[in-house]
Amino acid sequence: MTAYDADLPAHVERVLADFLRSAGDPIRRQEPTFGPAVDALTDFVLGGGKRLRPTFAWWGWRGAGGDPTGGDAEGVLRVAASLELIQACALIHDDLMDSSDSRRGAPTVHVAFAKRHADRGLLGSAATFGLSAAVLIGDLALAWADDMYAGADLPAATLAAARPAWQAMRTEVLAGQYLDVHTQATGDTSTTAALRIDRLKTAAYTVQRPLHLGAALAGADERLVGALLAFGGDVGVAFQLRDDLLGVFGDPSVTGKPAGDDLREGKRTLLVALGLRHAEERNRPREHAIISAAVGNGALTEADVDVVRQALVDVGAVAAVERRIEELTGSALGTLRGAGLAEPATDRLADLVARATQRTF
Repeated sequence: MTAYDADLPAHVERVLADFLRSAGDPIRRQEPTFGPAVDALTDFVLGGGKRLRPTFAWWGWRGAGGDPTGGDAEGVLRVAASLELIQACALIHDDLMDSSDSRRGAPTVHVAFAKRHADRGLLGSAATFGLSAAVLIGDLALAWADDMYAGADLPAATLAAARPAWQAMRTEVLAGQYLDVHTQATGDTSTTAALRIDRLKTAAYTVQRPLHLGAALAGADERLVGALLAFGGDVGVAFQLRDDLLGVFGDPSVTGKPAGDDLREGKRTLLVALGLRHAEERNRPREHAIISAAVGNGALTEADVDVVRQALVDVGAVAAVERRIEELTGSALGTLRGAGLAEPATDRLADLVARATQRTF
């Protein structure tokens, strides 16, 4: 096992810290007023996260024959780590769109900058200032992700071969985010709509395209890329379904977000869709009314969330989501075993499946 393989998150952290320092120092010197925004992004990126996307990208590269002892390894690591900047953009903007107050146990970026405005007695609306700052900081993360990718020490042909995966991922995550917002606006609580969001917003962006990106950097053929995309689609949806369960049943001290926020924000998750469908099919009008009334209700108390949790359990929605996670996991592992990856990628990706689908945070 190489040093990269043994402690990949530490190496991802190292290259992120190096890049953020080199990218941030010139603009700090040029315009010190922008320093707090750069600090906020740096702290956000380095302040936590599962580093799943870079890890999937790395093992996509390794599974397609990438040599961790060769001259391309550090460049591949930089490309993989750049995914964390796209993730930062997505999360900062997502928190803003969802009006979330906290993430990872700390105030969200828009809330922190609104407080900064209020504490300094600045002119205008503190909330608008916080919103504007968060939009710009998220945009900075996206711009720097491109810079980090383009600056990787890899042959131009290698970066060009992987760029279609990179471009598809950026477009798909934004399309998925829009689909999420649109579905909340239309009130579509169907299982079909929930799964479309899961596949576009989460599966493609979290697992499929990172795997594709890594494999493309190693020169993988279409057959291997296809197998990784199929594997990643199942894992990504299972990952999101676990996230949906944690959004309602998770321990806030572990997840870093208040339990029930998905309900308050009006998220049309598969858990909610199945809860409503099962309640209707099983003639449980009380549970149907409880679940329906909770979706998009920003005033839900912890006691209210407890009532919704029980309703989701009673109509069988929680058990159904757990079964779906189990089925997707089994399908993914079957695809993985038949993909013919270079070892030890198969074992390491199987471990990642467990981390993604059985997690508590």
